[in-house]
Amino acid sequence: MKIIHILPELEEGGVERHVLWLTEELSFRGHDVTVISSGGKMVSRLASGVNHLALPVDAKNPLTAFFCARKIARLAARENVQLLHAHSRVPAWIARWAAGMAKIPYVVTAHVVFGNKSLWIYHPYRKAGTVICVSSAVEEGMRACFSGNTKVILNGMPGTDCFWKGPSNEKSRFLFIGRLSPVKGIQDVVEILPLLQGEWTLDVVGGGPLFSTLSAKIKESGLKERVFLHGFRDDTDRWLAECSCLLFPSYTEGMPLTLARAVQMGVPVLASSIPPVIEMAEAEEGLLPPGSKDLWRLALQSVLEGNKSFPRFSSEKIPTIQKMTDGVEAVYAEVCPEGEKT
Repeated sequence: MKIIHILPELEEGGVERHVLWLTEELSFRGHDVTVISSGGKMVSRLASGVNHLALPVDAKNPLTAFFCARKIARLAARENVQLLHAHSRVPAWIARWAAGMAKIPYVVTAHVVFGNKSLWIYHPYRKAGTVICVSSAVEEGMRACFSGNTKVILNGMPGTDCFWKGPSNEKSRFLFIGRLSPVKGIQDVVEILPLLQGEWTLDVVGGGPLFSTLSAKIKESGLKERVFLHGFRDDTDRWLAECSCLLFPSYTEGMPLTLARAVQMGVPVLASSIPPVIEMAEAEEGLLPPGSKDLWRLALQSVLEGNKSFPRFSSEKIPTIQKMTDGVEAVYAEVCPEGEKT
């Protein structure tokens, strides 16, 4: 089957990694896959059999989006593309228009529960052949915006031979991995760190709009020798293996890949009690309300004192890339049965 995946950009993030892994497996299975994005540092990490076309599909200007849709429709007609697969809201609109022009079906993956529930914004989701939800939490949280055309396919994770071993010294080494944006909650952690008693450091791996703000806050709080902003890194497994525990203070997520990898590796985790995290946990016990700085401070202090009971997660709840792709292929076959014949 010839498929085009559309996502805003290929910078760092869970959606980007999801698309990298899914398109690699689809290509391995013999599908002809093209990814369209505005570009980014992760373009070079696309599998060798996956094509990339740079278009401004991240722009929230309707004229630009329609321009992209026309380009994609012409490409689809010229190359006999059979299906479009959109990731995020602007690409969903582009896929809706392009699919109509090219007279082919499209599907959308919903990666997160959005705060804005305007029905108009999600019109392309309701018209899609299927909306793939990366967790039951996303399906439930966005139910009012969709039309019952949803299917839950949990994000898959590649295997790893890297496992948690902890820090090489007795100092507690906290770790945050993710985009530095308000919904990830890292600003709350930085605010409460000066109140902790004991020996600790915090490594922050990731970039984003809060980088400068956090840097200034760290300097202002006298934490430059204890909190380290490392920016985007490719070697996150190594960081996970050597930390004391992963901090996951998010306010909202779809199906968190960083948390899933930590669970695979056996890393102790302090995490928010948000629906997709609860879905991954064996029980809610030990999870912390997002934004509750007092409770997060007490939990961090308990870790430093060696008497914190961490929440329990099961790696069995995390599917492989192959199982995830099986589910996606089944959706493709249902939406585009003609594609199975080519």
